[in-house]
Amino acid sequence: MTIFPVSTSTLSEKELGEFIKDAYSLNKNFSCKLFRTGMNHTYFLSDSNTKYVLRVYSYNWRFKLEITEEIELLKLLKDHNLSVSTPIEDKNGKYIQEINAPEGIRYAVLFSFAQGEKVRFLKKETCFLIGSLMAKIHNITLNKTIKRISYDEKSLLELPYQYLTQFFAEKLPEMKFIKEISKFFQKTDFENTQKGLVHMDIWYDNMAVLNEKEITFFDFDFCGNGWQVLDVGYFCKQLFHVESDKKEYELKMLSFLDGYQSIRALSENEQKLIPKAGLVVFVFYLGVQAQRYDWSNIFLSENYLKMFTGRMKSWMEYNKEKIEL
Repeated sequence: MTIFPVSTSTLSEKELGEFIKDAYSLNKNFSCKLFRTGMNHTYFLSDSNTKYVLRVYSYNWRFKLEITEEIELLKLLKDHNLSVSTPIEDKNGKYIQEINAPEGIRYAVLFSFAQGEKVRFLKKETCFLIGSLMAKIHNITLNKTIKRISYDEKSLLELPYQYLTQFFAEKLPEMKFIKEISKFFQKTDFENTQKGLVHMDIWYDNMAVLNEKEITFFDFDFCGNGWQVLDVGYFCKQLFHVESDKKEYELKMLSFLDGYQSIRALSENEQKLIPKAGLVVFVFYLGVQAQRYDWSNIFLSENYLKMFTGRMKSWMEYNKEKIEL
């Protein structure tokens, strides 16, 4: 009987664990457990003393060069003693493993485990530290470029809209709303903001907090080139949706910005662009969900589109003096 081809597989914990233990000369007491599937698949490898994170990239999601560039960025940040999850070399000095999965070659990278917890409701003081760490990363990567995506009008707005048209009629009010967003982008002078490398996904789900004082960023899978205010805007927008009490949001947002500016100043123009920056990153991620339908098909629907654009509209309404379509 012919074996039917697959587009996405979930690798066996047991066999994957044996493969990684051999590649990294880990002791036999290490166990491998699937943590979650999603954009990529994440496994934990641990024994009684040590824990690692194994990311298995989805098939055809990232080129090997893109992963190499991500690794080099993390090594740069580590060299500057910044608190990020870092890649681990195998016994032969390699960072990237190639796995012959049913769908084709998939890449895997072992990372250090970020100590601490994911904290949804952050304290004001923690927000300050998050801002300062983000600013330190931006300072080190200011005016640098890597061989990965550049975040601009095309990648943030045009392509996401195209991906969405595969699933939703353009006559839908939500689709018209998304298309309208690109109009203000033409009038916004992002070119006068600081450029460099961006993480693009800094929020509570991609950081560990230890004792409310030690912050570690991880998951740089979307890192690339762009206006660094995008990271600032995205964090503020995510914080806005977490905090139902907008007075609390304002206090924490201002503390985050104070932390950022204790390291690096934001120009008046960049501060004004924070709401718009957060908005366009949300459009980008809606496009990712359409682009990666194998990952998002459990919720990509008209109801989900209404909910997601509703979040954008609530953000715009809150910042109505700063965002006008």
